[in-house]
Amino acid sequence: MRPDSLWRIPDFRVLFAATALTQLGTNVGYVAVPLVAVAALDAGPGQAGLLATLSTLAFLLIGLPAGAWVDRMRHRRVLIVADLVKAALYASVPLAWWFGGLSLGQLYAVALLTGGATVFFDVSAQSVLPGLVGREHLVDANAAVVGLMAVGNVAGRGAGGMLVQLLTAPLAIAVTALSHLGSALRLTALRRTPAPATDSAPATVGPTPTPGLGAQIAEGLRHVLGAPELRALAVTAALNNLGSQLVNTLLPVLFVQELHLPAGALGLFWAVGGVGILFGSRCARPISARLGDGRTLALAGLCLAPAGLLVSLIGGGPWLFLAGAGWLLVSLKTGMDNVLGVSLRQRMTPDPLLGRMNATFRFLLFGALAVGSAVSGLFGELLGLHATLWLGGAVLATAFLPVYLSPLRPRRRPAEAPAGARPATSPDRRRAPVASPVPDSGADEGCARAS
Repeated sequence: MRPDSLWRIPDFRVLFAATALTQLGTNVGYVAVPLVAVAALDAGPGQAGLLATLSTLAFLLIGLPAGAWVDRMRHRRVLIVADLVKAALYASVPLAWWFGGLSLGQLYAVALLTGGATVFFDVSAQSVLPGLVGREHLVDANAAVVGLMAVGNVAGRGAGGMLVQLLTAPLAIAVTALSHLGSALRLTALRRTPAPATDSAPATVGPTPTPGLGAQIAEGLRHVLGAPELRALAVTAALNNLGSQLVNTLLPVLFVQELHLPAGALGLFWAVGGVGILFGSRCARPISARLGDGRTLALAGLCLAPAGLLVSLIGGGPWLFLAGAGWLLVSLKTGMDNVLGVSLRQRMTPDPLLGRMNATFRFLLFGALAVGSAVSGLFGELLGLHATLWLGGAVLATAFLPVYLSPLRPRRRPAEAPAGARPATSPDRRRAPVASPVPDSGADEGCARAS
């Protein structure tokens, strides 16, 4: 093991194990929850779209203030409480089914409330990574976690489909609850870990007044939307999420009600995306070392994103395999985006703004998921499944353009923000960072979604 290896950091090993448990539960639930609605409660495209919308609506409702709140909270406590809340909510589904009281209304409530817990978990998780491993190791750390998430997509969604077939969908959700409970217990082993980087911010004399919540939210928005490179990363990732959700929302209805395929087939299709993300995350570092981060993101989009149109061909027989190949290529690009894009935005943001920067990204990215779910359900009812799938494929095929046309493309590595730098209007509130699972716990993120 190298002297500077991430695996020499005890807290990184703890968070990696906790993230593995979270990813198992998240991906089993990703398959099981919509199948409960479609197979057990006879939900149609509109109801499936509403369920998917509610799972991400919290990012639109509280996503922006969550960044300012998280900047004031102890991250370890936020992560543990969020996992416990999700475990309790998911456990309510098999219990209600067992006693004959399960309804779509309960599934809607579970989706909305677990989405709220995910907001705090994800924002806190991504904000502490630079302090845990050091900014010079961000690509390695993000690659390790994105790779783990991809393995979770393959194993968790494949297992989710099989568990639904063997146990029924409501009982499969019990696995999700137990996994989040296990993650929370594992996270209790985390300890406060000082940031490896030295803090170069100038000392202040006397107390510094704390800006109001609105001012802090506005500062995070200006930081992301005012910088051309960060703005391009945000728009590309949001479009990628919009396109993937237009497709993913209707797949349970398509597989079960039109193609009459078993739940295991849907799990395997989504698992193919996990394979793509895994390979993309592993390729990101060596390719970016040769071409540069910006060129790698731009060329990956140009070469791989058009495969999103193949996903629209999904149907019976060979069309299913052709659509699977397109999903694999789109997910390969997403794996590279998740490693390099997350690393770039963390490098370009000073420590006091990390929470608000991540909250702004999560607001935009998960807001795109919520919009995609709602539009997918509406268009699925009005225009039909396949017309909506073509719309999703077209968005996926063109989502790379904001990065490709931005100043990011010719650069090997954008300028980094000093680790301890203070934003002009934000107080320098210092605290020892706490290790936590990182990006996109993705907790409820699909295979081809950006972090």
